[in-house]
Amino acid sequence: MTPEDGEMRAVVVDRFGGPEVLLVRNVPVPDPEPDQILIKVESAGIGVWDVAEREGRLAKMFGIQPKFPWVLGSEGAGRIVAVGDKVSGFTSGDLVYGDIWSTTATTKTGFYAEYAALNMNHAWPIPNNVTIEQAGALLIDGATALRGLDTLALNQGEKLMIFGASGGLGHLAVQLGRRLGARVFAVASGEDGVALAQRLGAEVAVDGHRGNIDDRARNFASNGFDAALITVPGEAAEKALTLVRDGGRVAYPWVNQRPAPKAPSTVRIYGYNSNVDRELVDKLNKLVDAGSFEVHLGKTFPLDRVVDAFQAVGSHHLGRIALLPNSVHPGV
Repeated sequence: MTPEDGEMRAVVVDRFGGPEVLLVRNVPVPDPEPDQILIKVESAGIGVWDVAEREGRLAKMFGIQPKFPWVLGSEGAGRIVAVGDKVSGFTSGDLVYGDIWSTTATTKTGFYAEYAALNMNHAWPIPNNVTIEQAGALLIDGATALRGLDTLALNQGEKLMIFGASGGLGHLAVQLGRRLGARVFAVASGEDGVALAQRLGAEVAVDGHRGNIDDRARNFASNGFDAALITVPGEAAEKALTLVRDGGRVAYPWVNQRPAPKAPSTVRIYGYNSNVDRELVDKLNKLVDAGSFEVHLGKTFPLDRVVDAFQAVGSHHLGRIALLPNSVHPGV
């Protein structure tokens, strides 16, 4: 199917709700506005925010009165097939990744489709060190990880704990933290998560589900950690914060951790907003291109298995999950 056919396959909802509202059907190919580009979508990341969008929680949070059908998918990557009259810096054939989300829009034509239209100011060239499939799941978690690390204002050689280091945000933070000069101690999930964190550059990686991590943490940071990035909330994360030294810093993305994690009164704790902006993503791209980098795709699915993809979000998996809208493969 091509844009000339006028229709494309997409994941739509006619109302917000559970997995049962997810439908795959033909809808019109978006007609790019003057400041938009139209891409053939090769990969679209799926995360916990997509579950919140599907359920209507994001629309409620931002006071949106939605008009259905609503095409899901907030981040993705693909090849440009058309550009609006006012677009500059991009041409047909370019490989790009970007985001589609607005806190005011009443309609949504997202990335869970064969084609997607996005504003040129929300698109970037794909970094050289990631594939187009990986790029579709890089933007949101990559930008959120980097924002957290910037909030911590890391100094060269500081000892950084990343809690949730094998997840979508955490495994990117391991690589970015190393690239910013920190020594990384990773608290991951499962033996496979430990292996991933180690492969991606953590000096030490431990399984947060297997007993006490204190001994290995104190061997690594005898005076306590200088900084910690908490990507997964909960009692275990709060216990780990007792390993941060007096005067140390802790950062967490506030949007998915309410109330704030409890930390000792001797440390400084910062909740941060993970809004994506050009300066942040430009920095992310430079860091990604500074050496070997991996957006680990633990599982991928074609559009027809979107329900399975959403179920996978809530199950144990490494890295990110992605839909491949123009693929017919059975998923892994």
